[in-house]
Amino acid sequence: MPEIPRTSRRGLLFGGAAVSAGALLTACTSNEPKQQDNAAANNQPAADDKPGKPVTIGFAGPQADHGWLNAINENAKSRAAKYSEVKLEITEGSNDTAAQIGQVQTLINKKVDVLVILPADGKALTQVGLQAMKAGIPVINLDRIFASPQAYRCWIGGDNYGMGLNAGRYIGEQLKDKPGAKVIELAGLDNLELTRQRTQGFDDALKNYPNIKKVARQAAEFTVESGQAKMAQLLQAQKQFDALWNHDDDQGVGALRAIQQAGRDDFLMVGGAGAKSAMDAIKADNSVLKATVLYPPTMAASAIDLARALGQAKGVNGMAELEIPASITLYSAVVTKDNVDQYLPTGFS
Repeated sequence: MPEIPRTSRRGLLFGGAAVSAGALLTACTSNEPKQQDNAAANNQPAADDKPGKPVTIGFAGPQADHGWLNAINENAKSRAAKYSEVKLEITEGSNDTAAQIGQVQTLINKKVDVLVILPADGKALTQVGLQAMKAGIPVINLDRIFASPQAYRCWIGGDNYGMGLNAGRYIGEQLKDKPGAKVIELAGLDNLELTRQRTQGFDDALKNYPNIKKVARQAAEFTVESGQAKMAQLLQAQKQFDALWNHDDDQGVGALRAIQQAGRDDFLMVGGAGAKSAMDAIKADNSVLKATVLYPPTMAASAIDLARALGQAKGVNGMAELEIPASITLYSAVVTKDNVDQYLPTGFS
């Protein structure tokens, strides 16, 4: 199994700026290999924006009950609409595994050319992924990974450990010259592997800064309400600290409310995921929120591009291989006031 299981976005509840697949999949359109001295030039062409062979892509995504998940669905739909030869068969999003299995089976029975699946539960949907692959329908496994690599042709998703690592590095660099610096952490749901991965990355990064100590950690539930309640508890318990890392920008809205209500402005805050509200606050520079670490929902657009390339038997521009990769892990960039304009277009509501 590929070494990529640091992936699950939100387990049963939730699903994660990468290089855009538009840039990833660009080149010539001819399906006829050209005879050139360079062996790589004999590869099949990479996908580009020009219309090619018609492709029907089945998309089975999550219920859009969270800003990031809604952005996943919107990215998939808008990307597919970009291509005149792509037909998108999209299911009604569901966090119920049995319902989603039925939806995927319906897409299999419709004989779509390629499937893009962000499973409500990767392990539970592994069998239907295998069913699709055995039926000759390649599967792009989006973010939450199936239990078997045989259940997908390509996995693309975010890096939860990398989120924590980069959040910790950013905070570490801000506080590296402060003796006895203290940080706290507002995590997500502790029963999710992704939360543990984010915390582990954060803790590993802080090991490089011996002057910094994590003095408190509280788990929330990826909601505005839980963010506000848990942050209020942290503020009451911790009268002085220097930095906060919040795992999720949605619950960060509530965390900021609690911070403002408490009249606190004596620390810096780093968010997670890349919500537009967080980026707007970073740009305005009028709150404790100074950065957010991305878990880009643009991965859904990239998944559509990869599915289109598979359906048209094309490869990836800039790579010598005939086929698209087996896995793509997106980078968790740190968005600050210095680069926020670059990432604002990817911010989700």
